[in-house]
Amino acid sequence: MAKQWITEGFSTSHRLSAVMLVTGAALLVGLLSLTTVMQDLDGRSFDYLSTIDPVLPDQPGVTLIAIDEPSMGAIGQQWPWPRSQHAELIRQLRKAGTKAIAFDIVFAEPTEPAQDQALADAMGPDILLAADESVIDRPYGRSLVRTEPLAKLVEAGARSGVASLSMDGDGVLRNMPRYADGFMARLLEMTTKKAIPQSQGRRRIQHFGPAGSYPTISYYQALDPASYLPPGYLKDQIVVIGFALQANAEVAAGGIDAFETAYTLRSRQLTPGIEVQATIYDNLRNELSITPSPVWLSLVLVALAAALALLLSRPKSPVKKALLLTAGLLFMVGGCWLLLQYGRFWIGPVAPSAALVLGVVAIATRDFAGEQRRRRAVQLAFGQYLAPEMVQKIADDPSLLNLGGESRELTILFSDIRGFTSISEAMQDDPQGLTRIINAILTPLSNIILQHGGTIDKYMGDCVMAFWNAPLDDPDHALHALEAAREMLAAMDQINSDIQAMLPAGAGVPVIRMGIGINTGTCVVGNMGSDRRFDYSVLGDAVNLASRLEDQCKEQAIDILIGQATKNAAPSMAFRKVGNIQVRGRIATEPTYTLSDQRSDNKSSLRKK
Repeated sequence: MAKQWITEGFSTSHRLSAVMLVTGAALLVGLLSLTTVMQDLDGRSFDYLSTIDPVLPDQPGVTLIAIDEPSMGAIGQQWPWPRSQHAELIRQLRKAGTKAIAFDIVFAEPTEPAQDQALADAMGPDILLAADESVIDRPYGRSLVRTEPLAKLVEAGARSGVASLSMDGDGVLRNMPRYADGFMARLLEMTTKKAIPQSQGRRRIQHFGPAGSYPTISYYQALDPASYLPPGYLKDQIVVIGFALQANAEVAAGGIDAFETAYTLRSRQLTPGIEVQATIYDNLRNELSITPSPVWLSLVLVALAAALALLLSRPKSPVKKALLLTAGLLFMVGGCWLLLQYGRFWIGPVAPSAALVLGVVAIATRDFAGEQRRRRAVQLAFGQYLAPEMVQKIADDPSLLNLGGESRELTILFSDIRGFTSISEAMQDDPQGLTRIINAILTPLSNIILQHGGTIDKYMGDCVMAFWNAPLDDPDHALHALEAAREMLAAMDQINSDIQAMLPAGAGVPVIRMGIGINTGTCVVGNMGSDRRFDYSVLGDAVNLASRLEDQCKEQAIDILIGQATKNAAPSMAFRKVGNIQVRGRIATEPTYTLSDQRSDNKSSLRKK
């Protein structure tokens, strides 16, 4: 009965509630994983993990020519520069032995005919020009607009590729271009004749470092390689020309043709567009881009993480739970990183980790609430029977209890007040006063029992029944019961003094005395009663004998009678034999004892009640 609500354990209903909690956690996290907030967190986790010891190509596949502040100063003109300037750059790069030249600049609008013609004359099959594709929102809907280089440039032999890039919802560039004729895909085709798979748009970019990780020279240096560059520096190089202005490269400032990448989380710097294009080129050339997991797989992992929460929640110790949870999170995050590093496959750890943490926290919260309920149940069940420190000990460790019923050796004490009938007669017109008097008698006696580790079984009018060695083990139960009895008898003088002060003047009530019977033996102890109402009590022949010994105190004119088994169990105490007595309900006589320091009293005074 009470064992189910005090020592609950992992019952069927307990396990079922845990399963329901982790299932709810999995469903909640699964739904949240479809929201932008969780997707942004997943993106940030990718940024962090993909930049821990990233896989690097053997050598950079591209050299960058930056349109930067030094070039602006050296050329001495505002942007846009004359197209004849770019034509001159092409001639110098070819003269230096470059393999291919890619302009990350969209030459879409015509300028002065002579300037356009000068650039057209410099075109050839080694030139790649950027095209652009963008979505324009109109009042009547969205339209996809593609901007190509001037027709005369393409007709002159140049090729074009879409240089547009797609950012995630949080503005970070993580995904490979979705275009079949992407800018770097075309450059790879030009330089290696390698066919590019059509599914690159469903893969993520492996970034190799923060801004400045690729070899870069300024535009003005490339205009005069002989003066500014080591001999043969550009021979057989693939070059990409574009903006790399540092004045506006801070994240907060926005920047010109610069992007937030995975490294922005660490460096707080934007990466120039030409360096992003170079990174995409090496992803394609070395097949280093990363496949993201499908949604269904992420949801399956969320469910598995929730199931793992069940296993990690089995230990009762909060410290063990915390250590296991930490280990589980490290294993999960570490596994995602290893899969990314060596399998080029990305599984976001945020959603599974959230399911794991939420599941463990939910079960821990339920267990904490259950523990509080068990504590309240223990205090309610035993607060009236045990000393507060014993109640606290049981509340701290309910496993100490065996409330379902067991056989064990106990020492039982019955005490009864002699002379209480006279008090009842004197107070018959004052029931409230009589209640105060009985409380004044039983309260100090009960406190003594509790102070000596006894369990109060019940009150029967002016009689108290108590026992030792249950629910908590007490190897010296007989000794403690005897010490309690001695102290109870010693307290009678003060109790009589308190009672006399509460009685009506001239009541003439005689001094009350107490008879105590103590016996030791094997009893059945546990919760006894009905399904609706029960008490923690004891049954057994030893209990009956203790009660009979208390009755015999009147006949033997002595305050305390002790059974043979109790005497044997407390060898350190000094006893005096009273005699063999005939106990009601028994054929054989029973040897009885009292404490050697207890006196016999006048029989007539003890028999009066």
